[in-house]
Amino acid sequence: MRCHALLLLLPATCAFQLPFRLPFFTRNVTDEDFEQPIPTVKVPRIAIIGAGAGGSSAAFWISKAKERFGLSLEVDVYEREPYIGGRSTTVYPYSNTSLPPLEVGASIFVSANKNLWRASDEFNLTRRVFNTGSQTGIWDGEELLFSFGNGWWDTVKAILRFGISAPKRTDQIVQEAVKKFLNLYTAEAPKWNDVAELAASLDFLEMVQNATADYFRKGGVSNKFASEMIEAATRVNYGQNIDDIHAVGGACSMAATGARGIEGGNFQVFEQFMNRSGANVHLKTAVTSISEVSSPSRHWTIKTSLGSIDYKAVILAAPFHSTGIALPSAIASSIPEQPYVHLHVTLLTTTSPTPNPAYFGLQPGSSVPSAVLTTYEGVRNGRKEPEFNSLSYHGLIREGEWAVKIFSKERLSDEWLNNMFLDKVGWVYRKEWDAYPRLTPTSTFPPVKLGSGFYYVNALEPFISTMETETVASRNVVDLLLNEEFGTGLCPTTSAENRTTSNDKEFVIGWDC
Repeated sequence: MRCHALLLLLPATCAFQLPFRLPFFTRNVTDEDFEQPIPTVKVPRIAIIGAGAGGSSAAFWISKAKERFGLSLEVDVYEREPYIGGRSTTVYPYSNTSLPPLEVGASIFVSANKNLWRASDEFNLTRRVFNTGSQTGIWDGEELLFSFGNGWWDTVKAILRFGISAPKRTDQIVQEAVKKFLNLYTAEAPKWNDVAELAASLDFLEMVQNATADYFRKGGVSNKFASEMIEAATRVNYGQNIDDIHAVGGACSMAATGARGIEGGNFQVFEQFMNRSGANVHLKTAVTSISEVSSPSRHWTIKTSLGSIDYKAVILAAPFHSTGIALPSAIASSIPEQPYVHLHVTLLTTTSPTPNPAYFGLQPGSSVPSAVLTTYEGVRNGRKEPEFNSLSYHGLIREGEWAVKIFSKERLSDEWLNNMFLDKVGWVYRKEWDAYPRLTPTSTFPPVKLGSGFYYVNALEPFISTMETETVASRNVVDLLLNEEFGTGLCPTTSAENRTTSNDKEFVIGWDC
């Protein structure tokens, strides 16, 4: 049944190239590695700021164009952190590399994420299948409202609680959104200078201008299903409630069927993008300012701890307001402030096979779901707010010891953790960061083009923010830049009658032309 398939979304969330000429920096680097001087050569240079999903894929897309058109240019990538991957990063329990690594940030992608899917195939990376056989519960801060798994009885319980129309209608809305999104990979994929124009061309304007709660209820989804099931998904995926997050974010949160991750860490995709790009990578190198120079010819001057260097073009692939980069005032003022969800990520190991039943108001020895998602509906009804957004077991790290991942608005104390896991907590790792942009309903977005030859990948983030969409945004930016500065693009220009069609399901624009 389609409604049963939909219920499987939530447990799954538990998100030919040129050779690389310089030593490829990995996580095990020394300070001396970052003291390599920037070469001064006469060929045109492009700077990319940020080595996360957007920056690494931008370097890769440029390398594809260089290969196809024989372009002579150099690419320098600047990253203030000592690693590639941005918000996709892993840690090892007990700092023991013989144990399975755990994702701190972006964890999953799906087959509709065609760039990541294609990359994992091209780079011979193993996609990890997540365990969807466990129970998931919905907690409102005071009561465990509902739990479900993969069994037929769980489907019956869902129908009794929500009816059959709400899951079915939600599935229809999500599949319609996915179908529109897939137009971004066709030979006819739109190019955009303005994100609002992109939203209009994909028929997403109504979704991005309305809250998830309003849009799905207007679409025939019941209040109960929206506030429990859809909100559980938006809170685990984006840390936001359905009253606050726009419907594109809501649909994306519910589109996790068949979720996958890369065995060993998703960051490997972005390391491979960079490795195969031929770019000069400068890790642990913060950019302090970018200024435009018009004489003797127009260019951009970038200042870093390594000095100053001039560039024909610049790609900013990091959230501007978090970079601390000084820009010309006219450009800086054109980029609206983007609020982010400040998130506490707690990773831990425990020898307790389930959370503490007493915490959830259950009798000792009661079965507790291994994944507990939350709803804000209790607060709307005057009840207590959940102390976490999500809590999920992520499998054994070794015999008798499980990994657990918790997202929360506030720091969870050692005492809280010991109570939740019956004083059976081993290793604990805490990360506090601005994890996701606030996807509030909007009709205005940052400019994609900040100046002549200066482009902003993260302009797309208020529309949608995922690992995959960063690679889509970078592809668009590279195409625009190449057209403006070199009179070419990522793919050859062909007439309509000779253009490659997108009937082939394997076709992915950028990878293919």
